[in-house]
Amino acid sequence: MLTVIIPTLNVDHALESTLTALVPAVVSGVVKQLVVSDGGSQDHTVSLAHEAGADIVTGPPGRGNQLALGASAARGDWLLFLHADTLLEPGWDVEVKQFIAEARAAGDMERVAYFRFRLNDRQVAARWLERIVSVRCRFLALPYGDQGLLISKSFYEKVGGFKNIPLMEDVELVRRVGRGRLVGLSHAAVTSAARYRREGYLKRVLRNASCLAMWFAGVAPERILRFYR
Repeated sequence: MLTVIIPTLNVDHALESTLTALVPAVVSGVVKQLVVSDGGSQDHTVSLAHEAGADIVTGPPGRGNQLALGASAARGDWLLFLHADTLLEPGWDVEVKQFIAEARAAGDMERVAYFRFRLNDRQVAARWLERIVSVRCRFLALPYGDQGLLISKSFYEKVGGFKNIPLMEDVELVRRVGRGRLVGLSHAAVTSAARYRREGYLKRVLRNASCLAMWFAGVAPERILRFYR
């Protein structure tokens, strides 16, 4: 039914928890395949993926390229793209199974789902950012990759899949999917807040917003990446 695709690059500090959180869905049979698309990790990332029974594909680093490569190795008729530092809230597999069943019953395989954004931080700033993301998704129809993306393989291929770009690959794909096909799920994707804590919430949020504005202004992804870094 479902292939989970995780792009990785030196993320052994986070990957083990992410894979462990997927075990109940593997045991229940909702997840039929795990694909780890690695960009050349030098730590224990690949060995952890092997231990979890994941299929491993390797290629040049770059999230867009890695996601596309992972999708090409998928055997499931539904794909779930997930970041390596994101834990899905318990019970997510039940909701996803219901979503897929309803899509099939309606004959609508072009519905695309994403999870509710949450950070693993108790700071008030984290709660404010979660609200901002909720508003962004509701009014701009722009979920990011750290919220996961659930899409049928047939529709993924129909819209052209992820492009080999160094940044904003999630926004670029979601814009092609279209507002009317996006559905927000009730379960959360809990993402690491390490970068927000390290850089400061305000600085990180402003940088992300600037990158989005540059994207809509037509700035090349390579230039946005230089600014982001």
